[in-house]
Amino acid sequence: MITVRPAAERGHIDHGWLDTSHTFSFASYHDPRQMGFRALRVINEDRVKPGEGFGTHAHRDMEILTWVLEGALEHKDSMGNGSTIRPGEIQRMSAGTGVTHSEFNPSRETPVHLLQIWLLPNQRGLPPSYEEKLFPTEARRGHLCLIAAGDGRQGAVTIHQDADLWTVLLEPDESVRHALRPGRHAWLQVARGAVSLKGTALGAGDGAAVSDEAALEITASARAEVLVFDLA
Repeated sequence: MITVRPAAERGHIDHGWLDTSHTFSFASYHDPRQMGFRALRVINEDRVKPGEGFGTHAHRDMEILTWVLEGALEHKDSMGNGSTIRPGEIQRMSAGTGVTHSEFNPSRETPVHLLQIWLLPNQRGLPPSYEEKLFPTEARRGHLCLIAAGDGRQGAVTIHQDADLWTVLLEPDESVRHALRPGRHAWLQVARGAVSLKGTALGAGDGAAVSDEAALEITASARAEVLVFDLA
């Protein structure tokens, strides 16, 4: 079963400095029908203007992944981490018992376009931790690349949840297949471009919940960047 979450139906707020779309309920956007999927709780597509950003704020008991699509994002946190994240770099911050951080667009000219993803952890009260890794374009082009996983295999960042996050860059008419073990579910998010998921057309910003399927068959109808969550 495939259930589409159209991009146009997401919660959308333009703050001036921040243009954001929420796949699931977040902040002032609330839809009781859209509270997440399995352990996946947040997918926010953010565009931050040059020189702007999120001031220091707090999180706890959440696995937070940041994936930059264009531009760069400067990160600082209460654990002492400071870095600038660019396309191809996945950042994992486990908020655990509590962490504060800030995120800014360091450019004076170029907006930053990113996805911020939250997953519920498999246990509360974990020590806060941080991880960041680069996955070059070549590793993601034409085949699924594992960038986050509960066991950290294949060089992925380690998340505290029974979940895998894969990503792929596809050229038009190029296809990939992701098999699902019995009892597993998936969420597909089109970051850019357009694809067909087992014959269902999806465009940029669209998402799809997948249950009771043996595999995801993904074919690009335009140059595309796709994220696939494999969830318990």
